[in-house]
Amino acid sequence: MPRVLVSDKLSPTAVQIFKDRGVEVDYLPDVGKDKEKLLEIIPQYDGLAIRSATKVTEKLINDATNLKVVGRAGIGVDNVDIPAASRRGIIVMNTPFGNSITTAEHAVAMLFSVARQIPEANSSTHAGKWEKNRFMGVEITGKTLGVIGCGNIGSIVAMRGVGLKMNVIAFDPFLREQRASELGVEKVELEELFSRADFITLHTPLTDKTRDIINKAAIAKMKDGVRIINCARGGLINEPDLVEALKSGKVAGAGIDVFETEPATESPFFALDNVVCTPHLGAATSEAQENVALQIAEQMADYLVKGAVSNAINMPAITAEEAPRLKPFVKLAEVLGAFVGQVTEEPIQEVEILFDGATAAMNTQALKSAALAGLIRPQVADVNMVSAPIMVKERGVVVSEIRRDKSGVFDGYIKLTVKTKERTRAIAGTCFSDGKPRFIQIKGINIDAEVGEHMLYTTNNDAPGIIGLLGTVCGKNNVNIANFQLGRNRPGGDAIALLYLDAPFPQDVLEEVRAHESIISAKPLRFDVGV
Repeated sequence: MPRVLVSDKLSPTAVQIFKDRGVEVDYLPDVGKDKEKLLEIIPQYDGLAIRSATKVTEKLINDATNLKVVGRAGIGVDNVDIPAASRRGIIVMNTPFGNSITTAEHAVAMLFSVARQIPEANSSTHAGKWEKNRFMGVEITGKTLGVIGCGNIGSIVAMRGVGLKMNVIAFDPFLREQRASELGVEKVELEELFSRADFITLHTPLTDKTRDIINKAAIAKMKDGVRIINCARGGLINEPDLVEALKSGKVAGAGIDVFETEPATESPFFALDNVVCTPHLGAATSEAQENVALQIAEQMADYLVKGAVSNAINMPAITAEEAPRLKPFVKLAEVLGAFVGQVTEEPIQEVEILFDGATAAMNTQALKSAALAGLIRPQVADVNMVSAPIMVKERGVVVSEIRRDKSGVFDGYIKLTVKTKERTRAIAGTCFSDGKPRFIQIKGINIDAEVGEHMLYTTNNDAPGIIGLLGTVCGKNNVNIANFQLGRNRPGGDAIALLYLDAPFPQDVLEEVRAHESIISAKPLRFDVGV
C-alpha cells in the first residue's frame, strides 16, 4: 500500500480521500516546519502532500529515497526544488484551478480598494474622523484594464472586468485571438498595454522572462496616474522602482498581495497611504482551501494507485481512463529505447520518435518520455519518465517527434531512430492484443520477435550455417533458447538474429560467438518486461 505524509495543514476530508482510495496516510501538519524531523522520516514515504510551509529542498529530495510524488495544495510551487525533483524522477503536482476564482476575486477586490481608497477611508472613519473630501476616488467604469497573463486566473479577472463595463486589453504570448474574442478582450503587445491601461493587473508566473516585468523603464511608458495590482507572485514588480513611482505620483495607487520576500514583516510599501497591502490572501477563502486540498489528495491517490498523472509540473498528463490502454505502449517505448541504448556505445546526437497509426492519437509526450528513459538507462541507472527528458536535454541531445496516419499492416507502432557521429540506428515495435511489446523491425529488417528479459542480438552476413552455429554453441554450453527469430534485408545481404533466453548469456560463451568469422557483432540484452 502506498504511503503519504501530509506535512502541512489539510482538511480531514482530504486525508479521508487518501484512505478511501487505498493509500496509507500520516497526518503530521506541523512536521513541515521541523526540518530535521522531516529529513528523518521522509524516506518512509511514497508521497508528500504540502501547502506553503514545507520547503522541499534538494537535500530533502536526496534523502527521500522512496518518494515518487510531491503534491502542492495550491498553484505556487516556489517552495519545491523542481529541477532537483525532476532529476530524481519525482513528480511534482499542483492544483492550478482550485483557487482560480478566489484569487481572481481578490484581485478585483484590490482594484476597487485602490480605486476608492477603501482601507484608508475605513481606518480614518474608525478613528472618529469624517474626511469625506480627503478620499476622492475614481470610477472604474469605462476605464481600460490591462491584464498581464491571461491564463486560468487572468481570464477570470478579464471577464469580471468586461462585466464591470471596463475596456479590457490583455498581453499573453500564448493567448489565441479566438480565445481573446471569447473573453471579450483585445489582445495587445506589452508595450501597448503599458501605454493604454488605466489599471494594470498581473497574473503571470514568476520566470526569468517575467521577473521585474514592472520596473522603472516599464513605468515610464505608462499613463500618469496608473494603478497597479499584483496578486500573482512577488518578484514580478521591482519594488524600489514602484515605491519611487508611487511617491512621485506617476503611479496613483497599488494593491500588493505578494512580496519579493515573504513573510513581509516590513516593507517600504507599508509607509505609503496609496498602497493597499494584504498578506498573500489571494487563495485565502475557506472554499479555495478546501478545494485545493481535496484536489491534491485525489491527484496523488490516482497516481500512486492507478498511474494517472494530472496537473504535474514536470511530467506529461495521463488520465485515469487512458492509463490502462497507454501502459503497454509506455512499456513498448521503454523497451525500444532500452534496445538502442544497450547496443549504442558512442555519444547520441539526435533522437527521432515516429508514432504511426493508433499510437499517433495516444499521449505521445508520455510515450516519448518512456522511450528516452529506456534509452539512457544503460548509462544512467537511476532514471525514469520524469528525469529522462531533463537528462537528455542536459546532454545536448536533439529530440524530435513525428506523428502520421496508419501506413502499414499494423494498427499502430512506434519507431525509434537514433543518430550518432558514426551511424544511424532504428528499431520499431508494436503491442498485440495481449499487451506485450514486440519488435517488428530492426535496421530496416522486418522481424517478429517477442521481448524477453534476457536476449542475445547478433548481426551477420546472410549465409548458411548461422542457425546451426548459434544452436550448437548454446547447446554445448547449456544455454537454453526459449525463442529464436531471424531476419534479413535480402538474400546474401545483412541479417540479424534475436535469441530469447532463460538466463543471462554467459560472457565466455559470448566471446566464443563473437570469435566466429560469420558473426559481425553479438550483444547480450536485458529488458524489464513487467507490464
